[in-house]
Amino acid sequence: MRNLRRGSGLVGLVLAGALIALPAGRVGAQELSQGLSQEVNQAQEVIQGLSMTAYRQAVAENLSGNEGLAAFYRMRDFAPIWTGPDETAALRRAALIEALGTASVHGLPTQRYDLDGLIRKMRHVEGERARGELEVEISRTFLQYARDLQSGILTPHDADAGIKREAPRRDPKILLEVLAASDPHQVLQHLAPASDEYARLLRAKLKLERIVARGGWGPTVRAAKLERGQRGGDVIALRDRLIAMGYLAPTLSAEYDDTLRSAVMRFQESHGLAVDGVAGSGTLSQLNISAEDRLKSVLVAMERERWLNLPEGLGKRHIMVNLTDFHAEIVDDGKVTFETRSVVGSPEDDRRTPEFSDQMEFMVINPTWYVPRSIVVNEYLPLLRSNPGAAGHLEITDRQGRVVNRANGFAQYTASSFPFAMRQPPGPRNALGTVKFMFPNKYNIYLHDTPSKSLFDRTQRTFSHGCVRLSDPHDFAYALLARQSSDPVGLFQSKLNTGRETRVNLDQPVPVHLIYRTAFTTVKGEMEYRADVYGRDARIWDALSAAGVVLAGGPS
Repeated sequence: MRNLRRGSGLVGLVLAGALIALPAGRVGAQELSQGLSQEVNQAQEVIQGLSMTAYRQAVAENLSGNEGLAAFYRMRDFAPIWTGPDETAALRRAALIEALGTASVHGLPTQRYDLDGLIRKMRHVEGERARGELEVEISRTFLQYARDLQSGILTPHDADAGIKREAPRRDPKILLEVLAASDPHQVLQHLAPASDEYARLLRAKLKLERIVARGGWGPTVRAAKLERGQRGGDVIALRDRLIAMGYLAPTLSAEYDDTLRSAVMRFQESHGLAVDGVAGSGTLSQLNISAEDRLKSVLVAMERERWLNLPEGLGKRHIMVNLTDFHAEIVDDGKVTFETRSVVGSPEDDRRTPEFSDQMEFMVINPTWYVPRSIVVNEYLPLLRSNPGAAGHLEITDRQGRVVNRANGFAQYTASSFPFAMRQPPGPRNALGTVKFMFPNKYNIYLHDTPSKSLFDRTQRTFSHGCVRLSDPHDFAYALLARQSSDPVGLFQSKLNTGRETRVNLDQPVPVHLIYRTAFTTVKGEMEYRADVYGRDARIWDALSAAGVVLAGGPS
């Protein structure tokens, strides 16, 4: 009716023209009525055509910058999915409003979607041009929300240069096609990652928000060290904080007894600390971290889980290496079937292990270590300049791979002019140990054995130049080969015993995911936390906060 009223001037002109055009004195009442009716219908068609043109033009003009969005509307000849008068469009609008109203539950930046402003425009849209503009705005809002929830708020590499992972962005055209053809409530409810880890992190987030709202876990513990047999106010503070965190059942004991010691050990285990039952500086430092800061870690972990929400999944069998937890796992059908300790890159900028996913294709038994150029010129060349015999366990080779005579010396070379490469032949002292596991990538990162076994006894294992060292590489190899050999141990050992470098392909490549989680869950839903050894999660939180993510519940 609004459109007809807005066009009433045109209707009047058409009617007036019809009356003028009809021959005077020869028009009967019935003919006049039929003529007027025909002209009115024509006028309404003109008005509707003009309205549709205004709507279409507005849609077309507002599609720039998003080819997927433009392709979707061109495919359907610009027909609306949100602003039409039909019940289906109304259901879509209602479903989107409901989803945007709960965006904060997922830790999303709600101001990005301007829900209140969108509702106002829906209620007060005037004219077909405004309807076309609103149609595109609602679609853009839906796509922004879907992208944020499905595959992350941030671009990973922008948050930290060591994150080489690409967020798995979906095609906007396909997202809109699915929405247009399906139950909108179901589509919107299934945008979030379907992983068990995301669901458990979401529950942990809601729990932490309640804790923060209540004031957190209580006073921090001020002592430098507490252990069994001690009493007093600091022990009570330790007791109360462990009770609030759920590691200790309520008790009135003021003594550091066996029960309290067991609670401390549970806390240490869930935070990747040395499990000795002594509340030393490292344990107390972790214990005193506020609920608010733990909530930040969980929100970062949820964002990271969205970055892993791959359309193809992680793989029925895959390898997961959590760099902060210093462990590598083989996962089959969602269950960890093999686990070993790992050593990762040191915190120095040029040695931090990057985060990315790839496919493990083969292993090399009795590998040669080809020394990376950065290590050659930064670590070995300074030694060789003063002592040509330095690093005698390494061969120095020319561009043809021939061993160079060290007697000529190397004092004349700089880092930029040094023309040689360095390698270490297979053997018991080889830096890669007896086997390396290859997922060829431009970062030259792989998993491998090491002769430096003592490093695996440390709790924080950041000692490599970037590659991931494994504590049990042979057992890791057996687990991988068991899928393609009835005697994986015999197969591996037969190649090892030759002493020669040998490549063994995997019949089925295995996805490898190098991840970085300072907050993660157990299968029982319990939270575990690790130190932010590279400072990456702190930078991600800063970026999330700048994007508009806020903490619910208030300060702790």
